[in-house]
Amino acid sequence: MKISKRHLLNYSILVPYLLLSILGLIVVYSTTSAILIQEGQSALQLVRSQGLFWIFSLILIALIYKVKLNFLRNERLLFIVMFVELILLVLARLIGIPVNGAYGWISVGPLTIQPAEYLKIIIIWYLANKFSKQQEDIAIYDFQVLTQNQWLPRAFNDWRFVLFVLIGSLAIFPDLGNATILALVALIMYTVSGIAHRWFIAFIGLLFGVSALSLTAIDMIGVDKFSKVPVFGYVAKRFSAYFNPFADLAGAGHQLANSYFAMVNGGWFGLGLGNSIEKRGYLPEAHTDFVFSIVIEEFGFVGASLILALVFFLILRIILVGIRAKNPFNSMMAIGVGGMMLVQVFVNIGGISGIIPSTGVTFPFLSQGGNSLLVLSVAIAFVLNIDASEKRAQLYDELEAHSSHYM
Repeated sequence: MKISKRHLLNYSILVPYLLLSILGLIVVYSTTSAILIQEGQSALQLVRSQGLFWIFSLILIALIYKVKLNFLRNERLLFIVMFVELILLVLARLIGIPVNGAYGWISVGPLTIQPAEYLKIIIIWYLANKFSKQQEDIAIYDFQVLTQNQWLPRAFNDWRFVLFVLIGSLAIFPDLGNATILALVALIMYTVSGIAHRWFIAFIGLLFGVSALSLTAIDMIGVDKFSKVPVFGYVAKRFSAYFNPFADLAGAGHQLANSYFAMVNGGWFGLGLGNSIEKRGYLPEAHTDFVFSIVIEEFGFVGASLILALVFFLILRIILVGIRAKNPFNSMMAIGVGGMMLVQVFVNIGGISGIIPSTGVTFPFLSQGGNSLLVLSVAIAFVLNIDASEKRAQLYDELEAHSSHYM
């Protein structure tokens, strides 16, 4: 008896994804149309590009959902994908388009490719494939299997060295925002690899400790001196704004201060869709990094909270797929995707509210950016495939058990 995956589609994931994607197109039009008209361009230019990426994403979701999951465990395919990604990262630095002092975009006709975005799903895929093959040893020897009793990697195929190359390559752009997201995603993958839960608590404590110590050190040393450090110089203004955005309203603090103004303008119920004041040239990057500030201004805290609740519902449903999955690879892939989205939401909201320094990380689905939407869509497709495959495997097991019971 053959069970089609078509009947096992998880609508509790698909429907929120579709709703958020459509809402994202509306928000992209709202946040970009006014500026585009002022510049003498078509108001539909960016939302049209976003829409094309979404249509392509829907096609990919349909294709990925139909294929067998075994292709994800093909190490040769994974190596080719990682090799191509490294080439794209190098090309992005050599011939890429600079945006706000950072390189990372490759222009291909009317479209732009941001290779750093694709690293998110590639790292989840790589670590899930690596750790899932060591489950029996991890159950016995804990984290020592993953570290091989060595604090530093001593081989090129060591997963820590591979991560260092992939994440470290973003420093040449520089793109510390995506590097932060990737490092946190890698930490999540490590903690769900099967090691003892106490290490998760230890890592979280260490992360908060290092973050607090770093911010204190930067504050004591001074942002001006910190700006002279190679690579980190371009983020010095963001740290300056983080410590006191109102000290330099015309300079470093301009973006964060206007983010606050946007949220205050919104109040409880917002100014209404399309009625934002800050998006009309006052708040830089209103359609990307600070899009949720505009969402609060137009929809209010009540509307923004409902949108955020829908995002968290989607993330929880994705993580639940990973928790229920019996196959270690499937479990880690799903939890990794959910963790990636969760980290991105927290880092973005933390940045626009001044809880943490702004890192230039976009908000899932709502920010303008076709590459980000495409990566999220592919990740959703993997989760939908994983969920259907796990359900089908369970049904086959139940049918086999039922048949053997009556034999």
